[in-house]
Amino acid sequence: MAMMSSTTVAADTVAQESENLSAWIQHHVQNSSEWVLPGYKLELPHFPPIHLFGIEIDLSISNHVIMLWVAGLVTILLFTVAFKRKGLIPGGLGILIEWLVIFVRDEIAIANMGEEHGRKFTPLLVTFFFFILTANLIGLIPLFTTSTGNVNVTAGLAVITLLSTQFFGIKEHGLFGYYKSLVPHGVPLLLWPLMFVVEIMGIIAKHVALTIRLFANMIAGHIVLFAFLGLIILFKTFIVSPVSVGFGVFVYFLELLVALIQAYIFTMLSALFIGMSVNPEH
Repeated sequence: MAMMSSTTVAADTVAQESENLSAWIQHHVQNSSEWVLPGYKLELPHFPPIHLFGIEIDLSISNHVIMLWVAGLVTILLFTVAFKRKGLIPGGLGILIEWLVIFVRDEIAIANMGEEHGRKFTPLLVTFFFFILTANLIGLIPLFTTSTGNVNVTAGLAVITLLSTQFFGIKEHGLFGYYKSLVPHGVPLLLWPLMFVVEIMGIIAKHVALTIRLFANMIAGHIVLFAFLGLIILFKTFIVSPVSVGFGVFVYFLELLVALIQAYIFTMLSALFIGMSVNPEH
């Protein structure tokens, strides 16, 4: 009986520590109205929600909102500092930025849209790439959070792509011509309404997948990273620290690669979707 009692207590203790670890991980990845600094907790401004057409809109400032501001400011400063010098040949940071811009233009925009439209949409795609990459990398800095690990943020970026596909598709081919081109040629007239609905649902589904892909990849990496570091908290011993920290460092460097890859994938898919709308025959 004593052995069973001790086993039960041990199991309850492990369960409780697991719940504490889960809450600790959730605290570090969730959108919060607090910004925790060493020895200090900063309460962020909170505003009453606005109700518009039955929809509740919360304009309160959260840590992810601040990270979005920081990412936008860093992106602007990055280009300002890199190209503030006069002359045709950039130097230092400007060379790297120019190489990435040319890569986005040639290998993403023009490759998926053609020469004419590719050059036209390069500014939008370059903004996507650098903003998402900056937001991803900022989340790897201690005391900062990953705003792209918030589904609302990634949904907002995907909505920009969705609106761009519809606006520029209609602008290029006209309202009737664009939506007519969604249905493949040769479809029987009786099936045309059904195929039109299916194609519209397909467009929405592609952008939902665009939302989930960026969000899931960014938040999953952080959960794994904190889970490895949390092993020390779970077992309450430094014996596991070599494994915990070792795997944590490995996941951290893997996250650096994922941050770059996800910025590329989002930009490439955005170029592909917009390219399909302005060039439906392709």
